[in-house]
Amino acid sequence: MDDLYARRLLTEGHPDFAARAVETFTHNQDVGEARAEIIRWTVSYLAKVRALPAGSRFAVVGCGPRPLTCTQLAGMGFDVTAVEPLPAFVEAAREHVAGAACILQGSAERIPLADESQDVVLCESVLEHVESPRLSLTEMYRVLRRGGAAWVLTTNKWRFSPRGRNDEYSIPFFNWLPPLLQEAFVFHHLHYDPSLANYSRRPAVHWFTYAGLCRAGRDVGFSRFYSILDLASPADPRLRGSGLRRALTRFARRRPLVRALALTQLGGTIVMVKE
Repeated sequence: MDDLYARRLLTEGHPDFAARAVETFTHNQDVGEARAEIIRWTVSYLAKVRALPAGSRFAVVGCGPRPLTCTQLAGMGFDVTAVEPLPAFVEAAREHVAGAACILQGSAERIPLADESQDVVLCESVLEHVESPRLSLTEMYRVLRRGGAAWVLTTNKWRFSPRGRNDEYSIPFFNWLPPLLQEAFVFHHLHYDPSLANYSRRPAVHWFTYAGLCRAGRDVGFSRFYSILDLASPADPRLRGSGLRRALTRFARRRPLVRALALTQLGGTIVMVKE
């Protein structure tokens, strides 16, 4: 056996995980006005699929230690509850929100909220890390009221970026690799080189397509699905500076073949509606 595990159980993983994972997570969280603008636009997109008056209930799954999303939503007049699995992050998040939101310990697969109690569930950069996407989506469906919406932002299997950059691994074009090779790199990250996925103890192990997300949503009961392509407005920060992008967005919305092509790149964000 490798000397690294001569006196360690394999299930303990690499010894460098201890502090680096928390440091890296905190450093990588979006902060400031840029994140606040993203949240405002997210709410504006969601308002196109259901009314969101003041007091609407939002559940944030996987809020992390500095949940700006929670304080921003609370400042917009919403009733916010967040769920976070790591005890240290739960305590840090409670200090961060200072009573503006409720922070509970739980997971995507076990959301500690009552049936049909929420208007919106936000699940951003979480579904790719969970043990079971199906159980996670089942829980989101359970806690949503009729007409409620789940906003899911996750990995995109087909996304192309210059030089193969991705937000999860330092390996170029990781999302395009065959599943067996991906699993080999995941194992190498957990046991020999934790820098491959930014010292995450729970690296991304699920890679989705838009069609795959639709299938997964239907499997647990969701019936309607919307992409960024359907929800974006001309004033969207990603569109307002480019007449060409606005024209292409309008063109793609009503042409299924073009829409399908666009969703190979935009398919990592989806809104699932419970009817």
